[in-house]
Amino acid sequence: MLKAKILFVGPCESGKTVLANFLTESSDITEYNPTQGVRILEFENPHVTSDDKGTACEFELWDCGGDPKFESCWPALTKDSHGVVIVFNADTPSHLKEIDMWYSCFVQQQLLQDTQCLLIAHHKPGSGSDKGNLSLSPPLNKLKLVHSNLEDDPEEIRVEFIKYLKSIVNSVSESRDREEMSIIT
Repeated sequence: MLKAKILFVGPCESGKTVLANFLTESSDITEYNPTQGVRILEFENPHVTSDDKGTACEFELWDCGGDPKFESCWPALTKDSHGVVIVFNADTPSHLKEIDMWYSCFVQQQLLQDTQCLLIAHHKPGSGSDKGNLSLSPPLNKLKLVHSNLEDDPEEIRVEFIKYLKSIVNSVSESRDREEMSIIT
């Protein structure tokens, strides 16, 4: 069975845990409690398979706390990760500035491809979910950006996340195939 590890990272109070619970169909959280370190959610998605035979994939979603006090743990969290989802609250100006740092630490330093990264502009309930163009600096402006509003259109983010999971599975499969070919030759 193919396994993939995906990190959910981003600033404090951006909605990482709420999104992680929704996308993995875990329990709902009704009140805000900052994630301490990391929460690991294991799940399978029936819409994502590793081959034409429909072989299931197992995912680990690492919901990482956004507090900078956990920065010393980040190298351990990133080990063997296959993808990074950067979640930020588009309605909080400081979050737009912070996502450059998250990209640098979790994508660039791990030498992940931009296709292994997804940006989610999460809009909290009652925020109005303005999906206008965000002015993202390079290289962030090359990444796939998805707006999320679980109140107005929850299925939109689910569909986009499934597309992302499929791209991660393809990446992991291709990498595994390359490794197998290098052993054979």
